[in-house]
Amino acid sequence: MKKISIIGAGNTGATTAHWLAERELADVVLLDVVEGMPQGKSLDLLEAMPIIGKDTHVLGTNNYEDTNNSDIIIITAGIARKPGMSREDLLKTNAGIVGKAALETLKHSPNAIFIVLTNPLDTIAYLTLKKTGLPRERVIGQAGILDSARMRAFVALEAGVSVENVQCYVLGGHGDEMVPLTRHSNIAGIPLRDYFPADKLNAIVERTRKGGGEIVGLLKTGSAFYAPAMACTQMAEAILKDKKLIVPCATLMQGEYGLHDMYFGAPVMLGAGGMEKVVEYELDADEKALFEKSAASVRESHEALKSLGL
Repeated sequence: MKKISIIGAGNTGATTAHWLAERELADVVLLDVVEGMPQGKSLDLLEAMPIIGKDTHVLGTNNYEDTNNSDIIIITAGIARKPGMSREDLLKTNAGIVGKAALETLKHSPNAIFIVLTNPLDTIAYLTLKKTGLPRERVIGQAGILDSARMRAFVALEAGVSVENVQCYVLGGHGDEMVPLTRHSNIAGIPLRDYFPADKLNAIVERTRKGGGEIVGLLKTGSAFYAPAMACTQMAEAILKDKKLIVPCATLMQGEYGLHDMYFGAPVMLGAGGMEKVVEYELDADEKALFEKSAASVRESHEALKSLGL
């Protein structure tokens, strides 16, 4: 059986383990620095497997050696941004945590593909690539699937249709400057721009951009974890099954969309090789302007990372 190691056993990491184990996609290792916590969560999950008739093995650990020979490493470790904390403080703390985790796991799984979830997402994915020295195909950031899923959920609610009839594509940096492509998004083939009046569509776009913040505001003491974990699971499944699935992910840009040497959300093909291809949409003038605004925001975060000397 394939093997997936998840670094960080908080809500997102543990929920990712849950989704993966339930689908019997791979044996799962859940690693965290807190003693007993990943072991307890993993044992609980392992004991659920007989009920659903799955033979997934789940192991909790504080030891990187247990991640040996993983096919995929999913990094969720890091802290959430707290009130009063600057983005630079968040970046500095999480860059330190993820940098160590990436190097330790690579040592034990030199052929693994990395899926990065820690915020600030695009910049932490870039850091992971630089620290490991891996090709871009093997370090992918999860953000676009989550943002697109949020938009699909909001569209389905507003239109009163099944989520299966809704296709949405949200590209760009993972933040308030993300780029929901309303021209390319549709309900059963009908473009959203033709389905909704402009004010309703704009409200959906704004809710999508603020989707993470809306959940933080409601929870008060945490952030989203069910949907981000499911997004990581979809990426892992596409890679393990060599599905050639085209979904929005953060990837290193090498000239695509006119961008260079930065991580940015774009439609990519996921298969056994990891990120196998970047798909380029034809963008109109409005979409290009939104892309450039989002890229400027991500570039600023990348520069902050470089100035920290990490």
